[in-house]
Amino acid sequence: MTSSGRISQSAFDGSKLRVILLLDLYDGAQQKFLDAYELMCNQVASVPGHISDQLCQSIENPSQWLITSEWESAPPFLAWVNSEEHVETVKPMHSCVKDTRSMRYSILRETHRNQQQAAPQAGKNDRADKAARQVRARVGDGVARHALTFTVKPGSESKVAEILAGYQAPQAQVDDTTRLRRTSLFMHGNRVVRAVEVEGDLLVALRHVARQPEVRAVEEAINPYLEQDRDLGDEGSARIFFTRAALPAVHHVVADRPEPTGLRRHALYYPAKRGQGLELARLLAHQDETAAADPKGSVYGSTVFQRDDIVVRLVDITGELDADPVASLGVQGAGKAAELERLLDGPAIGVEGSLETERNVNRLLSHADMMPVTDRTAAHA
Repeated sequence: MTSSGRISQSAFDGSKLRVILLLDLYDGAQQKFLDAYELMCNQVASVPGHISDQLCQSIENPSQWLITSEWESAPPFLAWVNSEEHVETVKPMHSCVKDTRSMRYSILRETHRNQQQAAPQAGKNDRADKAARQVRARVGDGVARHALTFTVKPGSESKVAEILAGYQAPQAQVDDTTRLRRTSLFMHGNRVVRAVEVEGDLLVALRHVARQPEVRAVEEAINPYLEQDRDLGDEGSARIFFTRAALPAVHHVVADRPEPTGLRRHALYYPAKRGQGLELARLLAHQDETAAADPKGSVYGSTVFQRDDIVVRLVDITGELDADPVASLGVQGAGKAAELERLLDGPAIGVEGSLETERNVNRLLSHADMMPVTDRTAAHA
């Protein structure tokens, strides 16, 4: 990893991943849940990157269960959990589970019994090698980031933008430890992207927002225009919609310097070639680390969101996008521009020729730039 400022979130640090799922079951649903779990285990066992999983039941409350799984790294898990296959696999569990809570952790350190026994005999070189292999802890700001994306029926874009821009903001303070900090909403053609920043517990904040009357009203208002039907009054329909709409943040970096005045937020949409979304997100993430390390650069902070072949980059810059088009686009140097070309879906971006020319960089930047709909920051955020 580079020393490029404060990296508070990354799926690309090479660490193994521990996933923790807390569940509260309905009374009498245990056997049905166990059957559904066995089916899920059989399917996830063949997923690339999966190492192991455990099912645990509380010794204090038999309705409370815990599923833990270990993965070689975050990317294969994110690809699995956001896939249609996963949506179908977990459907049988929905009728068993009263409440769930999912947490994902990078494994930074591991201690094994044989390592503890051998530690007194380990030499300085062994300890140095172990330290070199350890994953560096990220330095955060107490903020969790997440996005949702969905498409609306062609021809309805202006009406949807009007609805999404006009609603009253929900109460920012959720509880003593959780607060909605910022909501940024953009459109690219008929695709909508809504990104949120939360201080504290992301899941608690999302549930709080979903219950607010003003938010429910705007969600109902856009229902007729959605390409994917949903019924927010039906728990199963709502769960499937928001699972499919999830656009996880896979990397966030901010420059390790005081925040400049006049920052402007932009969202850029990068349609990847089939199967190349993860590599495209990785490229943009590493390039933004380099950009954030430049004390004179225009890029102050960046968050990369990725799901399948949808990649969105939220970037905070000083000045206009075209003032520093290469950094704004997220590539530095001819080699990286060529790599970006290789990963992008060419027909979708409408750029002919090489990105090594400034003209084509500006054309792609113009095409990728999403239309801002609303950007709301809570007071004292």
